[in-house]
Amino acid sequence: MFQPQNLLQAFDRVTDYWSPKVVGRVNDQLLKVAKLKGHLVWHAHDTEDELFYVVKGCMRIELEQQVVELKEGDFFTVPRGVRHNPVAEEECWIVLIEPASTKHTGDELTPQTRSLDEQLA
Repeated sequence: MFQPQNLLQAFDRVTDYWSPKVVGRVNDQLLKVAKLKGHLVWHAHDTEDELFYVVKGCMRIELEQQVVELKEGDFFTVPRGVRHNPVAEEECWIVLIEPASTKHTGDELTPQTRSLDEQLA
């Protein structure tokens, strides 16, 4: 039996900042929810685009040539291969849409980096 899901309730699964949780799948794309505060790390995804959609709060995505400010309801796609650093001064809730092959922090490994298995848990 197919059941709807509530996106806002999906954020209850997120207990740590920068620790996305997979809440859905469309073909080879994963739908993830995450809570952000502070900054992650400069990184790139060489072969995948990454969509950020702000559900609550605001954030910025630092790119090498510009800074993109996002507020509630805004979305932005970081093109593949573009180095970026997500930043949220205050708690921000986001939805990420990205291919299942996307590594959380690209080739950069930090204590905040989460494996796909951790994101599926």
